[in-house]
Amino acid sequence: MDMKDLILEIIEHIESNLGQEMNLDTIADKFGYSKFHLNRIFFENVGATIYKYIQFRRLSVAAEKLVTTGKPIVEIAYDTGYQSQQAFSIAFRQFYGYTPLQYRRIGVFIPLLKRFTAQNIIISLYENINMPFAA
Repeated sequence: MDMKDLILEIIEHIESNLGQEMNLDTIADKFGYSKFHLNRIFFENVGATIYKYIQFRRLSVAAEKLVTTGKPIVEIAYDTGYQSQQAFSIAFRQFYGYTPLQYRRIGVFIPLLKRFTAQNIIISLYENINMPFAA
């Protein structure tokens, strides 16, 4: 499997499991690489560690749901992989600067990180560009 395909498979796995318990260890086990090697090649191609990619994607999905749905905040927290509303609210405020309720009331969705695509990876691989948090 080439590097681009590996990164795309990891991203697909992350995106498909954002609401599930997942970390670098479980992802490394699934793909058969050491966590250090996997995290290094992911960072070199995506511009973020696997942990940060998961965290920013979860918060971005949550932010979109806050603005576009009427779901209770606690339900959005659980849907995006947080174990409690408190943990979700702390993380959300840290990155967005607002509580989830304040953000919902503002009503404008701004993603922290859009899903990384094959196009981003191709550019990164062939131009040797580190594309942190590409939109």
